[in-house]
Amino acid sequence: MELAAICGTHFFKLEHLHYGYWTPDLDIALANLQKAQEQYTDFLLYHIPNGAHTILDVGCGTGHIAKKLVDKGYKVDCVSPSHFLNERVHALLGDKTHIFECLYERLKTSCKYDLILFSESFQYVSIDQSLKNTAELLNAGGHLLICDFFKVESGKNGAIGGGHKLKKFNELITHYPFELIKDIDITPQTAPNHDLFDTTMKDVAAPALEASLDYLSNRYRLMAKFLRWKYKKQIERLYTKYLNGKRTAENFRKYKTYRFFLYKLVPSAVEGKAYPDFVCADTVENNKESALCCAAP
Repeated sequence: MELAAICGTHFFKLEHLHYGYWTPDLDIALANLQKAQEQYTDFLLYHIPNGAHTILDVGCGTGHIAKKLVDKGYKVDCVSPSHFLNERVHALLGDKTHIFECLYERLKTSCKYDLILFSESFQYVSIDQSLKNTAELLNAGGHLLICDFFKVESGKNGAIGGGHKLKKFNELITHYPFELIKDIDITPQTAPNHDLFDTTMKDVAAPALEASLDYLSNRYRLMAKFLRWKYKKQIERLYTKYLNGKRTAENFRKYKTYRFFLYKLVPSAVEGKAYPDFVCADTVENNKESALCCAAP
């Protein structure tokens, strides 16, 4: 994530780390990626339920979604284990948000929230631990919002990694006090990101890498020979993973489904609720100072 933030900012002038939301009127081109990412953020904000005032942004990335939320008047806290990214969030938002620097599964705080948001971060957390934590951190009648991709039951592993199995998620969430309010499939709007990524890797990244190696070969032959030998496996892995021609929109639609889920906490089901047993890492305290959403109005 840190590398993606550096490359996105310095080479492509991107503020966000998430997918773009491609509408029919927007040509699929690198020059339009920032616009597509803004449309993704607008899509999220449009679906935030009425009555939500306090939000916990889990896996907040560079903080630009949090900033949009703050600008709209929401009180926002963030969770991220990345010190590097958290420094960027702090530089962007200052004291307008409180950042819990820890894994979400290890977060322990007295704060309660109206909405807990996972924007392309749910794939990185434990389903069970995170659902349990969310049920405890939400105010009565609060909402869980997940916008992320999941694996579908295709019988094969696709070339595109990541994501929990959708079937497993749907089974596990039935053990928790959540009522499904919205389920929107945005795979058609997000799949084009992979065609764009595939084209960029083949037309920009691969030629740049080859040009760099050729330059070293011409100017510093022994060094280039050593680097090709030393990092042979890494270079081969890079080509196999990112330049195999299989990380396409077609394969994304085949092996993944990108979903917007909005769940509501069912208050009557919370009291005395027995959650499934699971192995949990030690919980750590992260409320040495008051989080913004806990502060008195």
